Amino acid sequence: MIRAVYPGSFDPVTFGHLDVIGRSAKLADELIVGVLNNNAKMPLFSAGERVKMLVEATKGMQNVRVIPFEGLLVDFARKVDARMIIRGLRAITDFEYELQMAQTNHKMDGGLETVFLTTSLEYSYLSSTTVKEVAAFGGDITQFVPQFVAEKMREKFARIHLSDGNK
Repeated sequence: MIRAVYPGSFDPVTFGHLDVIGRSAKLADELIVGVLNNNAKMPLFSAGERVKMLVEATKGMQNVRVIPFEGLLVDFARKVDARMIIRGLRAITDFEYELQMAQTNHKMDGGLETVFLTTSLEYSYLSSTTVKEVAAFGGDITQFVPQFVAEKMREKFARIHLSDGNK
């Protein structure tokens, strides 16, 4: 059985992420979407909120599980008994960073392989950071994320703007 991990922050999950998830699910018997809870970052959504959004977004994919994790990816992969890491690449700049991480992970666990999937052309420009920037200024993000994610982002930014106005 091939169990793979597709790790990320997914803050928020985009159509680019879902494209890679769907394609990865065809390569593995089981795909675990690992939602990184990184305390060093200041995510818009909590890990629990991101997990719920991913569960909703992948509900039609039978062999996909969504699990939050902290710490090193190699430790998480061992914990879930995965031998493959899936990473999406948008541009050559992604490759340089991802290659270093893949080599480091392989050095730490020689049985753990990284597979790179190039993002589908229609999503090659898309990042969660860009989506957050557009949403923060009230732009329409429905072409970048599922409708329910766009609604959650509108709600989140409305609360942020409301709390900023009360200071």
